[in-house]
Amino acid sequence: MPCPAAVCTFASEAQALELANDSEYGLGGAVVSADAERCRRVAEGLQCGIVWVNCSQPCFCQAPWGGVKSSGFGRELGEWGLENFLSVKQVTSYISDKPWDWYSPQSKL
Repeated sequence: MPCPAAVCTFASEAQALELANDSEYGLGGAVVSADAERCRRVAEGLQCGIVWVNCSQPCFCQAPWGGVKSSGFGRELGEWGLENFLSVKQVTSYISDKPWDWYSPQSKL
């Protein structure tokens, strides 16, 4: 049951999360409450990449930015955003004085 308006009423936290998560998008969401434990529970239950608690849309370059579902995959900003521009490479150095023996010696049998 999608919420047709920007602000909807709800009877319980479970219903609020159901309404909020009933979307193909998931960039950001907000929780406003004086109850810190409620804010934690609802923020954890929201299916989105960014959650603002008792504020709206501050952006910090150190924090990850990005959504879930049809709002995208991956993160921008902070160390998470840098990972998109990095490539992992394995470099192995043989340091023994013995010759490299890729295969065992042939059997004389």
